[in-house]
Amino acid sequence: MSKTLVIGAGGVSSAAVHKMAMNSDIFSEVTLASRRKFKCDDIAKSVKAKTGVEIKTAEVDAMDVAAVVALIKQSGATLLVNLALPYQDLKLMDACLEAGINYLDTANYEPEDEAKFEYHWQWAYQERFKKAGLTAILGSGFDPGVTSVFATWLKKHKLDTIRQIDVLDCNGGDNGKAFATNFNPEINIREVTADARHWEKGDWVTSPAMTHKVAFDFPGVGEKNMYLMYHEELESMKTHFSEIERARFWMTFGDAYINHVRVLEGIGMTSIEPVMHEGHEIIPLQFLKSVLPDPSDLGELTTGKTCIGDIATGQAKDGSGEKTYYIYNICDHEECYAEVGSQAVSYTTGVPAMIGAAMVVKGIWNEPGVWNMEQLDPDAFMDMLNEHGLPWQVHELDGPVQF
Repeated sequence: MSKTLVIGAGGVSSAAVHKMAMNSDIFSEVTLASRRKFKCDDIAKSVKAKTGVEIKTAEVDAMDVAAVVALIKQSGATLLVNLALPYQDLKLMDACLEAGINYLDTANYEPEDEAKFEYHWQWAYQERFKKAGLTAILGSGFDPGVTSVFATWLKKHKLDTIRQIDVLDCNGGDNGKAFATNFNPEINIREVTADARHWEKGDWVTSPAMTHKVAFDFPGVGEKNMYLMYHEELESMKTHFSEIERARFWMTFGDAYINHVRVLEGIGMTSIEPVMHEGHEIIPLQFLKSVLPDPSDLGELTTGKTCIGDIATGQAKDGSGEKTYYIYNICDHEECYAEVGSQAVSYTTGVPAMIGAAMVVKGIWNEPGVWNMEQLDPDAFMDMLNEHGLPWQVHELDGPVQF
């Protein structure tokens, strides 16, 4: 009997918990907790209506290690799935170590007061988890997550080496809003406004945010403008695939989105520096988040598809020289909403969180220590993607990408 504790009650959490309930043979008991218990209760009602499965709910402050430890012991959980904010990763890892249970998240740690997300803070926990005999899985979303597993699958089955890799994230959906983010507005805008970085020839190359734009024809979606950005899987893949010469991350944005972000940035609304407002200290970006649409409410409004994947070039396993493969998933917003009540961006993160958790619960990924997704055997995970709503395709291209 497996007991799982999920922390966080946003769109990703809703998708993940619905999918856990649909796989009750793996997840026999689920507890969902956050600071706002009413959000957990709303998700639990939806889960009950769609699947007939009851999940437990609780209130907890993810930054309060003692409170999380007490909840872990009360729930009897053997795995904590962190779908809260990345600021809370280290506190939740501390709680898992103290309570003696495994850990999984979907995004790496970043300090609340600095727009800087790197893995070194979590990698520093390697020996503590290993010594405790516990497993910590980092970044089990889509990107990071599935995109890293895609790369590992290519290295296992198609390529001996990966010389260059591009991660392409396209959301071709439309929700009818003048301006809305597809996931947590605070995290989304911090990512978009940060300097772009990519790995090339043994070093990081930095460029101003949103200055490198390329048009690309995405399968199932069509031509969209994508922008060079920094994303955490670049750090982990270049670390664990030491042969990589170039690694880049691209994400699509419409012109209206870019214009809104630039205006908001120009007037200081994307700042994370405290300001005084009528005698109270506030963070402009956190205030902005409070007035923007909640991504978890956009599912019913969103139409179109996403296409996310990797284009990788390297030496072929069959000795035929260098080859290039494009491996990707296409996901339909309306189909996701019909199944779990979420739009595709939440679905494409929530489902891999469920699958990663299943890998831990079933003992497939159980080596003690702290691991990124590309360090783990990909096959069982890839099989579950096909079985649980995120089927993937792989095609050989004529040669390396030229953008």
